[in-house]
Amino acid sequence: MGGLLAGVRGRALLAAAGPVARKSAADQVMLGSTGIKLSRLAIGTGTNGVAKTSVQGRLGINGFAELLTHAFDQGLHFWESADQYGTHLHLREGLRRVGRNNVVVMTKTRSTTAADVQADLDRFRRELGRDYLDIVLLHCQTSDNWPQEMAGPMEVLERAREKGIIRAHGVSCHTIGALRAAARTPWVQVDLARINPRQAAMDADPETVLSVLREMKRAGKGVIGMKIFGAGRLTHDVDGSLQYAARLDVLDAFTIGFASTTQMDEVVTKLPRVSVG
Repeated sequence: MGGLLAGVRGRALLAAAGPVARKSAADQVMLGSTGIKLSRLAIGTGTNGVAKTSVQGRLGINGFAELLTHAFDQGLHFWESADQYGTHLHLREGLRRVGRNNVVVMTKTRSTTAADVQADLDRFRRELGRDYLDIVLLHCQTSDNWPQEMAGPMEVLERAREKGIIRAHGVSCHTIGALRAAARTPWVQVDLARINPRQAAMDADPETVLSVLREMKRAGKGVIGMKIFGAGRLTHDVDGSLQYAARLDVLDAFTIGFASTTQMDEVVTKLPRVSVG
């Protein structure tokens, strides 16, 4: 019943939003106040991503690099990863094929100390074959007090941005308390948030999450949506889930993980149609 009610509320929110401009996956959008331009759709690499493996990683380096090249050819120049997914080397091969500085790459660290985050920044750049990182997030924060608990890692990332080692920093959250803390923390330039119309694999009901994301947008933060298909639970309704994400005014971009060009092409083809009407 909770999922059904969340879906009803989500459709009500969508209807209230009214008509919007047609959107495409390859639209170049500005990420909050970061100055970073990227495609509206990010290519995710972390479907079921744990313990250095994911659906995308299991395609193999060459197999997934072919998928990334296909994405690039369609204008999808925003690729999303994390140390936890084990896909940096896959992205490196993709970057080698399309030009290592022709893509915006977002990655994430689970490290909790300043020293470990510094080591991660050095390792991530080696693994990706780049001199700099576009966006680095503190991955999967759950504590209401994470800004205090992660002060050391945050300082390292801020210094790295000042030195040009990274272009922007932020957080991904997995509780509503952590999300609210991100909204009120000036250090957060980018937030990766779980959002869909049925509260599948989310931090709270859609209305509650959207109220926090709107606070972020008012503060000039970049907001990127994830779990658009509810970690696979909403793939029976691709059109509805995609329409919901496309018509949210709080999202600069959103990320979806694909395992084939067929899946990717379906979303790319449907997005302009479902974003209006």
